[in-house]
Amino acid sequence: MARVFITGSADGLGQLAAQQLISTGHQVVLHARNVKRAEQAMKKVPKASQVLTADLGNIDQTKELAMKVNDLGFFDAVIHNAGVYQASGEAIFTVNLLAPYILTCRIHKPKRLIYLSSGMHRHGHADLRQLDTSRVTYSDSKLYINILTMAVAHKWPEVYANAVDPGWVPTKMGGAGAPDSLEQGYQTQTWLAVSDDPEAKVTGKYFYHRRVKEGRIEAYDAAIQEALLTICERISGVALPMSNK
Repeated sequence: MARVFITGSADGLGQLAAQQLISTGHQVVLHARNVKRAEQAMKKVPKASQVLTADLGNIDQTKELAMKVNDLGFFDAVIHNAGVYQASGEAIFTVNLLAPYILTCRIHKPKRLIYLSSGMHRHGHADLRQLDTSRVTYSDSKLYINILTMAVAHKWPEVYANAVDPGWVPTKMGGAGAPDSLEQGYQTQTWLAVSDDPEAKVTGKYFYHRRVKEGRIEAYDAAIQEALLTICERISGVALPMSNK
């Protein structure tokens, strides 16, 4: 049995991933933005161990969430699923990138880290020298999360860190007419989180429906990775810890 923490699991792909993991015997801790949504989440996933609350658009609350997670002990996997789409540039930057960065830095290092990306990352801007959080688009944020994933994979070789494009799936964010498979969208997350399949026990990869795909080449550039980590550290006041190796 694995212990898994999933951000943004009050609904959508995060909730579906939680339900599947629990149905296969794993222990899951949920996350919701506020108390009301936490109550709704527990009603929909009653077998979850518990639900933690934090607004990931608030840096202080994100730091507090990391402490709450650590108070529960070691987790085998953390799925950074939370994200916003129709929001201000600052909210997109803070929720989609800075929150997973802070949680990665502050939560006790798990065996596996899964970050939710998107095929829209291909339209993002990779020049971090001109980064202005008020103008970050959704596509930008998903390119940045790929860069973060590859940076963590490089810095922490003892951890399996991978990014997942769930596809354009029919969730609240994707819309009812989205053409991709909802099941494939969340099953890639759960597979990477707990599977003993050798193809899942890899690091520094970008997955779409359990297959490794080529993402934007900038994500694999060490200089760009370092630049992104520097920006995130400056804004959050939190540094990525050194590797255990």
